[in-house]
Amino acid sequence: MEEIRTLREQFDFRPIRPEEIDESVEIENICFPPNEACSAKHMRERAEAATELFLVAIDRGNGKMAGFLTGIATEETAFRDDFFTDISLHDNTGGHVMLLSLNVRPEYRGRGLARELLRVYRDREEKNGRKALHLTCHTEKLPMYEKMGFRDQGLSASVWGGGSWNDMEMVIG
Repeated sequence: MEEIRTLREQFDFRPIRPEEIDESVEIENICFPPNEACSAKHMRERAEAATELFLVAIDRGNGKMAGFLTGIATEETAFRDDFFTDISLHDNTGGHVMLLSLNVRPEYRGRGLARELLRVYRDREEKNGRKALHLTCHTEKLPMYEKMGFRDQGLSASVWGGGSWNDMEMVIG
């Protein structure tokens, strides 16, 4: 609990603001290889169309975005690559959230910030009546996401960025 209190004191967890979109693109490009990173165009579309599903962690000490978690809502329960590029698939009343990007700047890693972003996001979406969170990850990230409460659903149909992925699900409602 001490770690949570410390993170909540150090960071402001809130929806993204329009003037922060470029900073989120910069972080995405630091955290993902070019073939997997979200384009500036698609990041802007997500931030504008699904602002309520774009959670940022802002360092209260310097105003810098330390990380973020973003997704879109849908009634679909299987992850597909179109979620990354087609914002028209976002249905704010959807019971499932497809998480599209979890990023933490390298200098903020190892402090539990990714876990806290997910915790804040999950709690908020549970209050909003969502049923589950979904994501895809590479095999080496399975243990991390399982520790956060996700269950491995097996090999994904996603081929985003030319790689293989695993589908993960966290039932919340």
